[in-house]
Amino acid sequence: MAHTARSRRSAAVLVALSLGVMALTACNSDGDKDAAAPDTSASPSASATSRGAETPKTVDPIDDSDGDDSGASSGSGGSTPSSEPDAEDGQDGGVGMCETTDLTYNVTVASRPVNHALLTAANSSGEACLLPADELVITIPGLDGAAEHTGPAGEDWILKPGEKAYAGIMFSRADTAGGKSADKVEVSLSPAESPATVVIDDGPVTVNDGQVTSFFGSAEDALTY
Repeated sequence: MAHTARSRRSAAVLVALSLGVMALTACNSDGDKDAAAPDTSASPSASATSRGAETPKTVDPIDDSDGDDSGASSGSGGSTPSSEPDAEDGQDGGVGMCETTDLTYNVTVASRPVNHALLTAANSSGEACLLPADELVITIPGLDGAAEHTGPAGEDWILKPGEKAYAGIMFSRADTAGGKSADKVEVSLSPAESPATVVIDDGPVTVNDGQVTSFFGSAEDALTY
């Protein structure tokens, strides 16, 4: 009987030990689950960081204390004004070339030198224009071709409204006999333009040759050659 009682106590001890081991195992398992679970009591920013959210960047304000607003200009997409000249401007600050129709003409027989006439051209367009000094074309009816240029080359200049330019025309040579009578000349400022017909004051004149100077600023210079 004593042996049987000890056996029962031993069995009870073993059962108690087994229950203790199982309880410890269950506690350890619960602890592992708690360690793996996220801490929901943390702040929202910490939770957002743990989920991979980006932290907003802080942009420093522009310092305008020194008066330099270049940063603001570049930020607003502004552009630096171009210093290039206007594409529509012509030469000499937008003044265009004089055309034959911009001027009015007068041709008068000169007292000296002989066999010469003075061409006076006045800007009647109301606007300044650039006068081509060396492209003047004079055609004398009765002669083939245009008059040849004589004297020094002139320089183009801006002819203001109402301003005049002068050129000398030679009709004949003293050592050349004969010739044809002419009472008008044709004038154009360049070979590409249609000429204007101008009556010769105090004409007609005898024509056996034809020469013309460039435009000058005075009648005296124009009749020197």
